[in-house]
Amino acid sequence: MSDQKGVANAAPISAPPGAAEAEERNLAALLSDIAALEALAEHWPDEQRNAANARVKAVEQLNAEGFRRLIRQLKGHPALGPALREAATDELVYAVLRRHGILKPSLFERVEAALETIRPMLDSHGGDVELVSVEPPACEVRFLGACDGCPASQLTFYAGVKKAIQDNVPEIEEIRQVRGLGGGGDAGTVHFTSPFASYKSDSWSFVAKLGDLAEDETKVLDAGGHSLLVTRFADRVTIFENACAHMGMAMDGGDIADGRITCPYHGFEYSLESGECLTAPEVQLQPHGVRVVGDRIEVQLTS
Repeated sequence: MSDQKGVANAAPISAPPGAAEAEERNLAALLSDIAALEALAEHWPDEQRNAANARVKAVEQLNAEGFRRLIRQLKGHPALGPALREAATDELVYAVLRRHGILKPSLFERVEAALETIRPMLDSHGGDVELVSVEPPACEVRFLGACDGCPASQLTFYAGVKKAIQDNVPEIEEIRQVRGLGGGGDAGTVHFTSPFASYKSDSWSFVAKLGDLAEDETKVLDAGGHSLLVTRFADRVTIFENACAHMGMAMDGGDIADGRITCPYHGFEYSLESGECLTAPEVQLQPHGVRVVGDRIEVQLTS
C-alpha cells in the first residue's frame, strides 16, 4: 500500500517533451482535435464506439468531481472568488469550467441560447437575428439578411424574438430592436410574411370584412380583448395594437392622414403600414398577424 505522506512529498514529475508547445495551443485547435477524433469514431463498430464514449464520460465525471472538491475546499478563502473570475477570462479555462458545470452560463449566453431556438425559422426566410448587447434588465437585438427592413419584421420581433427571450430569460424585461442597414437582402429571397405569422395555426380570429374598409381607411376594432388599429392599403391590411409605444395610451381620436396616425396625448406619429414611430425611430407599434381569406380579415394576436 502506498504511503500518503510519501505521495504528498514526492518530487514533482517532469513535464513530458512537447508540453510547452501544448500550452500554447488555443481553444479552437484543441476543439478541432476533439471533433476529428469524434468523426473518426463514427465509423467504428457500435461496441467499440460505445466503449470509447463510456470511457470519455467516466473521465469527464472524474474531472468534474475533482473540480467541485477543489473549489469546495477553497471556497472559504476570501481571494477565491476574484481569482476564479480572473482565471475564467481565459477562454480555455472558461470553456472547461462551463463544460463541467462549475460556472453557470452568463446572461449573454442564455439570451443567445434563446435566440438559437428561433434562428431555424428565421433562416427559412433568409434572415437572422444578432444579439447586440445585454445590460440587465434590457437587451438589444438587430435583424440581419431578409429580416432587416422586411415589412413583416415587427411581427417577427414580437411573436418570435421577444417571446423567445421572455420565455427563456425572465430577467430580461426590455427587448429593444436596433436598426440594421436596411434593404432586406436580395429581392429573390425576401418574404414579406413573417416566419411567425402562423406560429399558432389555430389562433386566427375574424375581425371584419375586407369590404368594410375603404382603401387607406383605418378603423379601431376589438378582437380577443384587444383594441386594434386596422388599416387597408389596397388589398393589403395591417393590424397594430391600439396603444402608443410611448406610454401605452390608446390612440382613438388621433389624427389619421397619409397612412399615418398621431397619438392625441403626446404627438408621437406612426406609420400605419410598417408600425414605425416617425417621432422616435427606436420604438414601434405592436403588430399582430393578419391575413385576408376571401373577404374575411383575420387576426392572430401576439402577446
